Amino acid sequence: MADHKWQINGQRISKRIEDLKLCSEPSKGVTRLSFTKEFQSGQKLIEKWMNEAGMTIRIDNLNNIIGRYEGLRTDAPVILIGSHLDTVIDGGKYDGMLGVISGIEIVNVLFENNTRLENSIEVIGFCDEEGVRFHSTFLGSKAIAGTLSEETLAVKDETGISLSAALIQLGLEPHNYQSAGMDAKKLLGYVELHIEQGPVLETEGLPCGVVTGIAGASRFSFKITGFAGHAGTVPIPLRKDALAGAAELIVEIERLAKENAPIVATVGKLQVNPGASNVIPGEVVGTLDIRDTDVQRKNDVIDAIFQAAIAICEKRGLTFQVEKIMETVPTYCDNGITSAIESAILSNGIKPVSLVSGARP
Repeated sequence: MADHKWQINGQRISKRIEDLKLCSEPSKGVTRLSFTKEFQSGQKLIEKWMNEAGMTIRIDNLNNIIGRYEGLRTDAPVILIGSHLDTVIDGGKYDGMLGVISGIEIVNVLFENNTRLENSIEVIGFCDEEGVRFHSTFLGSKAIAGTLSEETLAVKDETGISLSAALIQLGLEPHNYQSAGMDAKKLLGYVELHIEQGPVLETEGLPCGVVTGIAGASRFSFKITGFAGHAGTVPIPLRKDALAGAAELIVEIERLAKENAPIVATVGKLQVNPGASNVIPGEVVGTLDIRDTDVQRKNDVIDAIFQAAIAICEKRGLTFQVEKIMETVPTYCDNGITSAIESAILSNGIKPVSLVSGARP
């Protein structure tokens, strides 16, 4: 029989999530933008709960909050657990919060049972992942990873307040942001519990899965150019309809993605010109977003898409132009950590399903 004193307190987690969701602007969901009074009130709750779990607390110069539960060996690498505390506008109450509050709960159970591990545990609430306020994502984690740049401190929100000014208002020293960086050699690993932002687990009726990697993303802007004409006077065989060409290309993109699963490809935005109901579209400008953990497969599919685009446009008397606007490399999760998570899932009688995280912006 399981020793109940070592079980996490699900009711405590749920209650804290409900309390934290109230730290929000008036909203249909949760709206807690970085460095606002709503964010600071949420951070105060996190600080209180960390204190109750026996942690010492520090706030770095990017406003990340870190609670530390000392291990038995001061020279042992740290286990880092956490997620972000900011939200999108009208966000969900579990997004980010679940990872921070669950990390606190793990430490809470250890503290209540007067137990310390060999390794210290640090629970982190990142100050900004979503990038809603300053339109610059991952501010907190970039500072921790040592990849934040001085130029980022100058970005401004819609009211003209710079990131640097917002941090100074909180009593922080943003130009000492390097002090937030963590030495990778002193970290055992980073673990994050996050809601699935897709339908896989729900479709399979499973409560959790194991993320094996974070997909790399390639994003492009493309333009298909034809010839605008009157909708009532130009016969179909003589048309150079840019939108019809784009539609054929989108169907081909979907087909190639299905054939090369689990790759995902999305045309998320189209601008049709001239954009009148009685004019044949002469130009379409769109975006293409492709994500996968397998770089070679992603590149092969991209090549196939562009070859298809050229062929479609040649057949229809159109021209095709494309420009890469973003590229991120995939990140693979540590096999040791994923194996441990998989074993824990199995021990609870649940089938461990492998998932790829593709939720980068």
